[in-house]
Amino acid sequence: MTTYGAIEAKIDALREYSACDVSDALLKLQKVAPGETRRAGFLADLVPFAPTPINLDSQPKIIAPVSTFKFISKNDPLPEIASQQEHGVPAGSHWVDCAQPGTIVLLDQPRDQYCAVLGGIMASRMKVLGVKGVVVNGRVRDLAELKWTELQIWARATSTVGTGAEAKPGARNVPIDVGGVVVSPGDIVFCDPLEGAVVIPKALLDDVLTLMPKLVAADDKVKEDVLNGSTVFDAFKKHRA
Repeated sequence: MTTYGAIEAKIDALREYSACDVSDALLKLQKVAPGETRRAGFLADLVPFAPTPINLDSQPKIIAPVSTFKFISKNDPLPEIASQQEHGVPAGSHWVDCAQPGTIVLLDQPRDQYCAVLGGIMASRMKVLGVKGVVVNGRVRDLAELKWTELQIWARATSTVGTGAEAKPGARNVPIDVGGVVVSPGDIVFCDPLEGAVVIPKALLDDVLTLMPKLVAADDKVKEDVLNGSTVFDAFKKHRA
């Protein structure tokens, strides 16, 4: 296994690839229990809402370690883990003031809610704190203000309703299940505006970086052969075997 050194060097190396390349590598590397489907890190149904959903090819990829916030129903008690200093919101603080600089912040919202958990004020605070981007497994609002922050913000849907109508922060820096893909703090989130969002478990990052060049090189040879008249069957047999 190749070691790529500091996390910054690894992220720079990842920028040469697409989210599809990442999933191709994870499909080969990740182990699942019998009968389970390999999800290859894909964070399904999340799309970019800011800076703009137009001209996606002009937007850069954002790649960074992830930090997390889990929202719950405003009527539910806080989970026990929130009593721990590293997982709760300190007294006298707002949850957004705990956002970690240099990370992509993942916000998780109960699926049955219709309010937003991210709006213009929260996004502005994250921008000032040095957050790299925001992925919302839920709803956002204030799209004009989100665009103004120039943060890349991905989400499932939108709302006109503020967070307080239904939701409150439950815990931070805890694993989040995004449609069957578990995202843990410190994993690498790779948001590719053209292809989609994918998460790389931190334990597999070096393996992904080692395997991807081989897979991409093989596919380049397959495409070359196909363009020169080969069948896909024969090209796969020759280069992917």
